[in-house]
Amino acid sequence: MTQSTLQTAFLTRARDSLRRQVGALENWLWGERESLILWIPVAFGAGVAAWFMLPGPIAWLGFVLTMLALAMAAWLCGARNNLLMRVIFVVALAVLCGTFVIWAKSAWVAAPVLERPAIVAFAARVTGVEHLAARQQVRLVLAPDANAHLPPRIRVTFRDDVSEIAVVRRHDMVRLRARLVPPPRAALPGGYDYARRAWFDGIGAVGSGLGPIKRGAGGAANSLGLRERLSRHIQERVHGGSGAIAAALATGDRGGMNAEDDEAMRRSGLAHLLSVSGLHVTAVVAGTMWLLLRILALSPWLALRAPLTLIAAGGGALAGLGYTLLTGSEVPTVRSLLAALLVLLALAIGREAISLRLIAAGAMVVLLLWPEALVGPSFQLSFAAVTAIVALHGHQWVKRALARRDEGFGWRLLRGLAGLLATGLVVEIALMQIALFHFHKAGLYGALANMVAIPLTTFVIMPAEALAIALDSVGLGAPAWWVVQIALDAMLGMAHMVADAPGSVASLPTMPTAAFALIVLGGLWALLWRSGVRWLGLGAILFGLLWAIQIAPPDVLVTSDGRHVAVRMLGGGYALLRERAGDFTRDQLAEAAGIDGELSAIDDMPSARCSPDFCVWQMAGEGRRWTFLAARSGFQSDWRSLVAACARVDVVIADRWMPRGCHPRWLKADRQLLSQTGGLSIGLHPPRITAAATPSRGMPWANPETIMPPRPLPNLPAR
Repeated sequence: MTQSTLQTAFLTRARDSLRRQVGALENWLWGERESLILWIPVAFGAGVAAWFMLPGPIAWLGFVLTMLALAMAAWLCGARNNLLMRVIFVVALAVLCGTFVIWAKSAWVAAPVLERPAIVAFAARVTGVEHLAARQQVRLVLAPDANAHLPPRIRVTFRDDVSEIAVVRRHDMVRLRARLVPPPRAALPGGYDYARRAWFDGIGAVGSGLGPIKRGAGGAANSLGLRERLSRHIQERVHGGSGAIAAALATGDRGGMNAEDDEAMRRSGLAHLLSVSGLHVTAVVAGTMWLLLRILALSPWLALRAPLTLIAAGGGALAGLGYTLLTGSEVPTVRSLLAALLVLLALAIGREAISLRLIAAGAMVVLLLWPEALVGPSFQLSFAAVTAIVALHGHQWVKRALARRDEGFGWRLLRGLAGLLATGLVVEIALMQIALFHFHKAGLYGALANMVAIPLTTFVIMPAEALAIALDSVGLGAPAWWVVQIALDAMLGMAHMVADAPGSVASLPTMPTAAFALIVLGGLWALLWRSGVRWLGLGAILFGLLWAIQIAPPDVLVTSDGRHVAVRMLGGGYALLRERAGDFTRDQLAEAAGIDGELSAIDDMPSARCSPDFCVWQMAGEGRRWTFLAARSGFQSDWRSLVAACARVDVVIADRWMPRGCHPRWLKADRQLLSQTGGLSIGLHPPRITAAATPSRGMPWANPETIMPPRPLPNLPAR
């Protein structure tokens, strides 16, 4: 047999093998055809995620053209008649559309950003007011006067004891003096990047008010809005931290929450109850429908002649819309309302009300309107929870286990409790990875806490609160308010008990984005397919978790301004360079380090030698000792001494510009470098540096159109 004959036979066998594999893949796709449509929003979201992960316009354009070429190739290969090619064609188009939509949205919302920090005086119209009672602050969103030479939308925070701040309302004209800065970037690698959110919100500067604020002509009446009045009324009826939670449930106003209660709710896994979203909107819509059906069914004529379900669904839709408007129409609430309306539409046309297809449709609507929500924790947490719940209760094993039977009350109760516990565990598992990625910590006992708190909130607290508000119109709400107080006190007490329990919180340093993406993809794979291939997703989840867990904690963390440094000690804790760092900075550093505890002072480290101006310390690395020098004051130092000290150390960290002659052996992280890299995470096993600015260097909020600080305040007529 000649060589050419052998090559021909080999190619023939390879071609036949490929055809068999493609045929098997196509047969499998036919078997999963009911699930294929669920992957369209996943592909669309992948396009949005690719836009956030790729470095800039050239990469975005290349990615779009690649997806377009893939779609065209699939079409030319017979997408009209071949299911596999059709799937590739649709997926490529969905990915392309996702990238295009977020790219277009980022360009549509583009607005100038303040170029540099400045103390300015200006006139503005108030477009938003948020009272943060627990922090003793009032946050204003302002539209500055056109002649103020400021970004078109800014956010300024005042202390609540500032003159006239208590009477400022939306649409008021005000004049004020404030210290403004550009929207802050992430202070540490993996930290919260407010500049990204500010870009899509159109906010070009943030800051704090200085001195009094004066209302000008053209303001609205000096009366509280409905939301503010209702929030105050509730907190007058329900006292303490429970009153703040009651106000949050009814109006979405979380400003009354104190730091201790807020932390307890977060550590116990109950923080989602404070954000008006799916649970709250569902309770309002379902409660309204149930009540309307019971009332309308009292009339035999209506029960026999009118479509009561449709009428009740319409009433539920109106109640959900009113609740959304009352709570401020935040994006999570609007998103939940859209999902509820889709459920009502399914009921109206006689389709299955709760299904994965309905969730996919809701996700698609949200991503079309707010594609930037994909990378935020709110979207991920809400859709992960509801997808996990629907997938769990749609599984045949679970359906058989929880199906109603002709059995005694005790067994029915145990079966219901088992269903609640299973649901809580599945939701907790689904949400834990998201919490670890965004917040670097997650509650371990949240499933048990939610098993009590969710039914208590849905069936006791919210109905009792709605009844109390209604009865207050005739002065008879006191008994209902008593029920609300008792129930909320019990829930808050449980939150503190769970939060304080040993091992209640799991902490993790910054998780690699690729590991998180692998976990999410594995979860979707396991939840959306129906055949046995779905269990391959568990392998992807396990691999992603192992990847995230094996990441070594950073040895040194440096904030983007160079002022704050956290150093890992031998026992696993961290020490701060500047002991007077605020709570917000301490929380950021602790989360990035993956610890749940207090940060000590660097002066307590045995290897540290500190003066009021500088600290020098040593740390063990791979086969050697590393020496660090960090500035902790802004006082001028002798440059010759600094240059000599730099030559003796491996790393220099400073919030100032160090002399040109300062040449440490490895890294010089002074103001010049940090202004380009942002915060740094430094590891010594092996030596590595991660910069906060690297993932978003090519994003529009990293290189915005800037606007110079304004001219002096023009005269504004007094009110």
